[in-house]
Amino acid sequence: MTLATPKLLDALGETAREAGAAILEIVRQGFDVERKTDASPVTVADRAAEAVILEALRVHAGDVPVIAEEEVAAGRIPSHGNTFFLVDPLDGTKEFIRGGDDYTVNIGLIEDGCPVLGVVFSPATGRLHLGLSGRGAWLEAGGPRRAIHCRALGEDKVAVASKSHLSQETVDYLEHAFGGHAPERVSVGSSLKFCIVAEGHADIYPRLSPTMEWDVAAGHAVLLGAGGMVDGPDGEPFAYAKKAFFNPGFVATAGWKAPAIGPYMKSDVG
Repeated sequence: MTLATPKLLDALGETAREAGAAILEIVRQGFDVERKTDASPVTVADRAAEAVILEALRVHAGDVPVIAEEEVAAGRIPSHGNTFFLVDPLDGTKEFIRGGDDYTVNIGLIEDGCPVLGVVFSPATGRLHLGLSGRGAWLEAGGPRRAIHCRALGEDKVAVASKSHLSQETVDYLEHAFGGHAPERVSVGSSLKFCIVAEGHADIYPRLSPTMEWDVAAGHAVLLGAGGMVDGPDGEPFAYAKKAFFNPGFVATAGWKAPAIGPYMKSDVG
């Protein structure tokens, strides 16, 4: 029996909003930037948002292990089976530090290697994306919640790409994926890239450089709920609970089978 119920989805949507409020309060107060052991940036906002989420998950799903980015950075990694949460309390920290709007709070639930529930909240804009894999995806953006769906692949192709990780290999892959024709590109940070595809504004999101599983689980679930799909470098469905929660790359689409990205990743990974 799945834990991914509409009731839990609603509860974690509110949790993401609360974590977002904690982030915005720290923005108002001002903050310093620290460096983790891998040299990636972190702020007190990351930790404050994660504390909110961990407490909420303890209340709503107390016996389910939580793999959370800052907990992992501190060496606190719980043992887990086939069911666990993946949490990125502030995805897009670099954009956040630069004062941009495209950073998110991400909460995803994994069952048997697949993301079955996800919430992605953008504190700066108040937009909340929610998804239950295979059952639907929704957006709350200043009005009533509405369903969102991937679009059919038409003549005008649009790709969404990372602001900070666009490479020549990615450009080459996109031309290959669309028969030698370069698609229009939209650049945005954080897991919002999945949400753009889920809302029907783009056809593909390739990622040829590494991420961690907590970076993508929530957005992946939203995309699956909207009718999309995500494949790993070998063209097989993208799975979770990999060694060290490391992702070498993936390609997300609006439900159509894209070419494998593996042959284009040689110089992007390592």
